[in-house]
Amino acid sequence: MDLTPLLLSLKIAGIATLIVSVIGITAARLIARSSFLGKRVLESILMLPLVLPPTVVGFGLLYLFGRNGPIGKLLLNWFDVQIVFTWTGAVIAAAVVAFPLMYQSAAASFSNYDRNIENAALTMGASKWRVFWTISFPLAWPGLLAGLVLTFARALGEFGATLMVAGYIPDRTETIPLAIYFAVESGEIDAAVFWVISILIIGFLAILWLNWWSGRNILRFTNDQ
Repeated sequence: MDLTPLLLSLKIAGIATLIVSVIGITAARLIARSSFLGKRVLESILMLPLVLPPTVVGFGLLYLFGRNGPIGKLLLNWFDVQIVFTWTGAVIAAAVVAFPLMYQSAAASFSNYDRNIENAALTMGASKWRVFWTISFPLAWPGLLAGLVLTFARALGEFGATLMVAGYIPDRTETIPLAIYFAVESGEIDAAVFWVISILIIGFLAILWLNWWSGRNILRFTNDQ
């Protein structure tokens, strides 16, 4: 059995999770805890990939990053870089689809503790950067970690947007969901079963570890009290 789809899926999901974590946490920090005109509209736009069909998201990305799209044409002419039908396109598709999960988790995490703790540190002379890394981030970390795990699992299982943007190219864009679909299409049921079991095990282990970690920290907090 060729394990390329497994390795490629882990690579794409890992990079997408890294990108989404940076952008999602930053956006949640700047937007979720601020008040400004149009905030609800902006948050609704950021959450759209969560409710739209993946094929719709994929079509939008295909339009933007295609050879004649506004971004794709710019990248091709200026940097000779093509996004569509590459594993980079698969990363972008997975990141966009999984982004709402990270943003939602981060926004909830940054809103679930008393801001007076941060204000007290700022009053005592601590910089905003130091307050974030020493107070805000540790307090929000459990929720952020949950968002990371869910983001990774969602990116790992992305199918519709990936197919639209990256296509099905063996050894280049063939992720596990695509391998399952085309294995069924070609009648290779054994291969499809193998990949289904593989992605089930990975997803189950990720959620199991998250539940174990969350329960362990709740128990530790209870004992400390």
